[in-house]
Amino acid sequence: MNILITGGTGLIGQQLIKSLSQCSVITVLTRDISTAEKTLTCKVALIDKLTLADIEKQDAVINLAGEPIADKRWSKSQKEAICHSRWKITEQITEFINIAKNPPSLFISGSAIGIYGRQTHCAIDESFTDHHQEFTHEVCATWERLALAAESESTRVVLLRTGIVLDKRAGALAKMLLPFKLGLGGKIASGQQIMSWIHIEDMIAAILHILKTPELTGPVNLTAKFPVTNEVFSQTLASTLNRPSFLFTPAIVLKIIFGEMADLLLFGQNVIPEKLNRSGFTFKYPTIDLALKNLLK
Repeated sequence: MNILITGGTGLIGQQLIKSLSQCSVITVLTRDISTAEKTLTCKVALIDKLTLADIEKQDAVINLAGEPIADKRWSKSQKEAICHSRWKITEQITEFINIAKNPPSLFISGSAIGIYGRQTHCAIDESFTDHHQEFTHEVCATWERLALAAESESTRVVLLRTGIVLDKRAGALAKMLLPFKLGLGGKIASGQQIMSWIHIEDMIAAILHILKTPELTGPVNLTAKFPVTNEVFSQTLASTLNRPSFLFTPAIVLKIIFGEMADLLLFGQNVIPEKLNRSGFTFKYPTIDLALKNLLK
């Protein structure tokens, strides 16, 4: 199987390439071939410019590219970088798929549970449409619309509505480890905001499942079966590390430090992977205690 991947040097991309490289021919679109050569240890073809010919030789395209949404304060220029790093490449891929004589049969494109915006504790599956209008929704809604424009009888489109991906090497969990190991971790604000998370192994397994499950189309929630409150997450993380968890971070402190981006930490969504559940996918780490024990053992 020939597969083109964007965002291949990111957390998800690197692990996905490791899983796919033994049975597929992988092409990675990257802005920096030199960095990609150092980062990716598997045998892949690297390109820094996308052409119609590149698209026409693929069986599937997996689009994971995008500026990290939580790495920097949301200045005007950072918001533009977050949006355009996702929208531009997605639009280009869609345009090529639509004019290709031999288009890929599958286009998997990134998205996030941020499309739902901040929500209450009410469970949300892929059919939920009462989205809260804010920046994360705007980013994801346009991202998804651009990808869905590639859908046709020849090309299946799947949108990865991804939650908080847990991996001790990078991402949210990696940033939490030091303060929690020092006994300085704890809940954020009230701690009642819901965290919809997924273990990195289940994230990769779910993408592989999508590749071979033709009935999966449109938005698919990539979150574990059992979301938890921030307080439960914090207590479980501290317990797994054999550390206390009695401190907390007031909302005002986060707003001062991060500005609007603090909303990512202060609000959440109770997202359920209904489509994955119905399609027969089995989570290896459905609960937060199992996930953290595996990652931190």
